[in-house]
Amino acid sequence: MPGDPSSVLYFDLASPYAYLAVARAAAVLPDPPELEPILVGAIFRWRGSGSWAHTPIRDMRVAEIEARAARYGLPPLVWPASWPANALAAMRAATWAREQGRLEPFVAAVYRAEFARGEDVADLSVLAACAQEAGLDGAALRAAIERPAIKEQLRAATTAAWEAGVRGVPTLIRAGVVYFGDDQLELAAVP
Repeated sequence: MPGDPSSVLYFDLASPYAYLAVARAAAVLPDPPELEPILVGAIFRWRGSGSWAHTPIRDMRVAEIEARAARYGLPPLVWPASWPANALAAMRAATWAREQGRLEPFVAAVYRAEFARGEDVADLSVLAACAQEAGLDGAALRAAIERPAIKEQLRAATTAAWEAGVRGVPTLIRAGVVYFGDDQLELAAVP
């Protein structure tokens, strides 16, 4: 089911904070937002700084995310050995899933695989299984993510997100206001 077009939640499948936001958005916000796949790596390049996952605060942030997941009633996190994964293929697959009208179930399946089972979302066989789980043709995924139109849609979405003020994920834009972080959903829910 498509979300509220006046409320857009930008995400990257490599982001555990985006996982928390996507998992909670429909329950916290008055209307579920439209999900928008973007490449957070490109956002990092444009803003001139990278992910905290490659810094000394990594362990602190991992503990914080695990505590938030528990507080939110989500399953305990199982961190993939390769995290943070190169999520380019996963984000192209999400773009394809949106084109097929199956974005929400695909995103849910990928986040379960990644953060509930500890699977590597850079692995195309994991993505194909997630596609099958979401009602897509998993065998078609490899060819779909190589299509120039899919690549261009993802690039364009990422550029549009940057131009709209997105500087990381998750970012929710609701009624023209930019909310950065999964912990901002409650604030965004206030009329």
